[in-house]
Amino acid sequence: MAKQLAFHFDSSACGDCKACQVACQDKNSLPPQMMWRRVFQYGGGNWSPENDIPGLFRASGVFSYSVSTACMHCQDPICLKVCPAEAISKRDDGVVLIDQSKCVGCRYCEWACPYGAPVFDETRGVMTKCTFCEDLLAQGQNPACVDACPVRALAFGELDKLRKQYGNVDAVEPLPSDEYTHPSIVITPNRHSQLSGTGTGTIQNLPEEV
Repeated sequence: MAKQLAFHFDSSACGDCKACQVACQDKNSLPPQMMWRRVFQYGGGNWSPENDIPGLFRASGVFSYSVSTACMHCQDPICLKVCPAEAISKRDDGVVLIDQSKCVGCRYCEWACPYGAPVFDETRGVMTKCTFCEDLLAQGQNPACVDACPVRALAFGELDKLRKQYGNVDAVEPLPSDEYTHPSIVITPNRHSQLSGTGTGTIQNLPEEV
């Protein structure tokens, strides 16, 4: 396959500290309401009554894990296909970028992206998103989110090499199926991780994402 940069996310190591999310906002001077990287907490389970102790319940199948997600710099980016201004392009290394000088702010990419990666900048009237820290890459440095993770749950590299090292999982709940855009990510699942489409839980931290 052609060179395709990708992220590796180790859900088994992620402690939900959101340092990657904060580092992304800080590096790109984003206001609080604009997040190019988000950390979702996904969990579920039930409480079952103890038969011999009225009013007492015990946990049954309770689980929780975190997923750090940003633009997936997809192999088949639907945002690029739907942009009427041709403001979105895919570089030779697979990084997907928005040319804001061409963007008309129609938000088609935002509506089409299954990951919710494009974010509308209301002040400037254009779309924004993760750039894979292209400026840092050009200097031989890591993306800000990668360096910020205290447990090294985030890494990046060429997709085929990451797959050889970590496997082929790229879709766990609450992410959508990989069939739509073929995301450039490799996930090391948490022991509780559920493959996309088989989930029994819900996103636990939606108020933080509003």
